Amino acid sequence: MPKNKGKGGKNRKRGKNEADDEKRELVFKEDGQEYAQVARMLGNGRCEAQCIDGTMRLCHIRGKMHKKVWIAAGDIVLVGLRDYQDDKADVILKYMNDEARLLKAYGEIPDHVRLNEGVVDEDDAAAHDDYIQFQDEDIDKI
Repeated sequence: MPKNKGKGGKNRKRGKNEADDEKRELVFKEDGQEYAQVARMLGNGRCEAQCIDGTMRLCHIRGKMHKKVWIAAGDIVLVGLRDYQDDKADVILKYMNDEARLLKAYGEIPDHVRLNEGVVDEDDAAAHDDYIQFQDEDIDKI
């Protein structure tokens, strides 16, 4: 029987992103770039994002980020605009929650944009208020 010489299967790669906790420098937009909030994920490395300038764009996640940086609906991203296609863009960078709060504090992102953390769904808030309060005489009857 041959001896195993490899380092294991594909599952050994799962613990690689341990350096995410360290702080990185905040990246601001440049010419040809725009901040956007992901509206929905489409699959195949694409998403639909609402840019700060008011345009809904179809965005392509770059290969360096694909399957390494997970993007979900509601995340703030930096997109690179295309000169030849105004309705399409490329996702360059995903901002973490604290970085998105800093961008909002610096005035880069307008106040009407709602960030992911602290968003309370109206249905969930109403579900927590559904309780029955018994009087003392009701408890005695039970």
